Amino acid sequence: MTITSYPNIITIGGGVGDYPYFMQVARGLVDGHKRLFKFGFNGDIDTAVEDVWDAGGEYTYQSSALAMSVTSDAGATDNGVEVTVQGLDANYDEISEVVTLAGSGTATTSATYLRVYRAFTSGSQEATDNINVDNGGTTYARIQEGEGQTLMALWTVPAGYTAYLLQTDITTFTEQNGKFAVVWVQTRELNGVFRTQDKFALVENTHHQEYQVPLPIPEKTDIRIRAKGSSSSSNIELSAGLDIIYIENTAP
Repeated sequence: MTITSYPNIITIGGGVGDYPYFMQVARGLVDGHKRLFKFGFNGDIDTAVEDVWDAGGEYTYQSSALAMSVTSDAGATDNGVEVTVQGLDANYDEISEVVTLAGSGTATTSATYLRVYRAFTSGSQEATDNINVDNGGTTYARIQEGEGQTLMALWTVPAGYTAYLLQTDITTFTEQNGKFAVVWVQTRELNGVFRTQDKFALVENTHHQEYQVPLPIPEKTDIRIRAKGSSSSSNIELSAGLDIIYIENTAP
């Protein structure tokens, strides 16, 4: 069953299923509408600008679709671990693939990825060390030991969709007195450059920004959250989340 009209309360089955619109989207019942909570963590931010993701530093974006190597730092110890890789193909269409680490603790995707925005261990065997998703020495995703999936406040809007940013949540912490973080929410449209959509400074605090009128973000646009600390000894731990609904451009 799908839904093609969107009042605040959507009724299914003669009143049995009276739920708010967002709940019906989460249930997969609103045709052409999808939800996304994209969250990331960076455990050591100082004066260099860094993106909020597991590997730290500035994230590198592919210029062409690439096959990915999926490798555990534990090598053969993680033989048999299943990893799901999610992202976009050369046409910016969503793709997902499950690979199984072989005897050497590595596997290669059969699909090629223009963007990798999530990976997670999807079988019953837990990895015993970090798992990297990379190509040619460049890391595009990392599952840190004990997390079970990537923590990346990065995403790209698929082809044929418009995303609507509903809210952002940022939390910072440091044991260094008086140190603060400057945080950017940025987007880059196809063939464009990154533009700042929101910016704020935090001193060991949480910033919740709800967009009463959601920010529309067109297809094939990269979204990232990045930050820098106020000194070389800031040692800031920062978590960030993006709450998004993305809707097919052909949806009513």
